[in-house]
Amino acid sequence: MNTPPSFIDSAFADPASLAAAARLRVVLVGTQHPGNIGAAARALKTMGLARLVLVAPEDYPAEEAYRRAAGADDLLGDAPVVATLAEAVADCHLVLGCTARSRRVQLEEHAPRQAAAVAVARAAAGGEVALVFGRERTGLSNEELQLCHAAVHIPANPGYSSLNLAAAVQVLAYELRLALLEGAAPATAEPVHPDEVPASHAHMEGFFSQLGDTLDAIDFHKGRTPDSAMRKLRRLFAKAQLNEQEVRLLRGILADARRMARLAGGGGTGSLS
Repeated sequence: MNTPPSFIDSAFADPASLAAAARLRVVLVGTQHPGNIGAAARALKTMGLARLVLVAPEDYPAEEAYRRAAGADDLLGDAPVVATLAEAVADCHLVLGCTARSRRVQLEEHAPRQAAAVAVARAAAGGEVALVFGRERTGLSNEELQLCHAAVHIPANPGYSSLNLAAAVQVLAYELRLALLEGAAPATAEPVHPDEVPASHAHMEGFFSQLGDTLDAIDFHKGRTPDSAMRKLRRLFAKAQLNEQEVRLLRGILADARRMARLAGGGGTGSLS
């Protein structure tokens, strides 16, 4: 998913800003109107951004997308099309979900300018960053929001908050450009030990899957729905910003917990499968 940009914006003068821009991607999930895909590509290119990822678009490729791209055909041509959001952000270290305010899934919330600053700082430090936009009518599902580390809310007119998808992309792309033009902080000159590399989204999802299975195995929920506990645990570990070594340690603990649960239930010899 780490596709290099097809053009370089000369306005990003310092190497750190160029490197950060190359690590920023916009992900469109389940887009219903192909014209919005083209218009989003145009919005990105006008702001010097080049990475677009499409998740299960309803009607794509389509002539309308290229017509609305108005010269950003290269972004459309380079845009990967994948089946799920998890696949689109598997290698990411920060995932921001752009959504209307929602009580369905509690996430830390950023205004666009704050979100752009956080995104560019993470990208400048070497992390892959995704800004995720949902469907025109329904936005992101609860399950998709659970894959995000934080939410971004555009403070539109509360009396008329119907913001077009491509317009929302333009707002965030503009804020990203401002943050990049201000100059991204250069990454540390000291090499990072492989064990200290921040855990990728795919590794964290593997950990969360094992955590859920382990909580079930030890009957942690006592018959209650596990959704609420898992949401809180996701937020807790997202704040911790775990590295690869820490994830391996936690997964080792979970494996031993599962082994002890099997022993307590008389379900095996204690050897790990």
